[in-house]
Amino acid sequence: MNYFWFLMQIKDFFSEELKKGIDKKVIVICVLTALCLTMNKYLPEMQPFFHFSDNVQLSHLANWVFILCTFYFVVPVLVIKIIFKENLSDYGLKWKGAFKDYWLYIVMLCVMVPLVGFFFTTASFQARYPFYELSPGEKLYPDFWSWEALYFLQFFALEFFFRGFMVHGMKHRFGFYSVFIMTIPYCMIHFGKPLPETIAAIAAGIVLGTLSLKSRSILLGVCIHYSVGLMMDMAALWHKNLL
Repeated sequence: MNYFWFLMQIKDFFSEELKKGIDKKVIVICVLTALCLTMNKYLPEMQPFFHFSDNVQLSHLANWVFILCTFYFVVPVLVIKIIFKENLSDYGLKWKGAFKDYWLYIVMLCVMVPLVGFFFTTASFQARYPFYELSPGEKLYPDFWSWEALYFLQFFALEFFFRGFMVHGMKHRFGFYSVFIMTIPYCMIHFGKPLPETIAAIAAGIVLGTLSLKSRSILLGVCIHYSVGLMMDMAALWHKNLL
């Protein structure tokens, strides 16, 4: 009896929601976000998809970037073009107005420099960065810089997914609140990284999401994010006397 009553309550709830009108676009974005994050979590643990380099470490990282770019960029682009039938420029992929607030880029870098300088001496930071670990006597060129180029692609795809696909895809429904909705999964992908970085990701998600919403472009966010990532790698290498 209680089970039947529970089913009737669910039926009534969905009936009322259907009368209000279902926002299918928001449902697709939320479900796809969960699916893409799941794939990005578990697929890198499987066998590499392709041989990128004789350098095993670099090839492994290249496969990781390939998976991230597939689910952070390629899949959302296909959804936007095929299902939503919209332009990518509506999701932050455009130059116009991208660097209108370029001074914020300078401000954020000025804020990050002392923070990186403070945290890069910690054991958790040094154990995590750089992602590509130099072998004894190995030069930065070519493999390390090849990794940094791949690293940029990863940041571009990540910014498009969170600050483009999620923020601009849900702003029609939630407005400015879409930034905070996006910040939740964005923070969660940092789980396993050093605690200060994970906490900083919350602030970064809000700031970069707001910049994207205001400028309608993700490109400044890509520049900021990659600059910080490169700075963290350089700081780690400098502390290990590898520069």
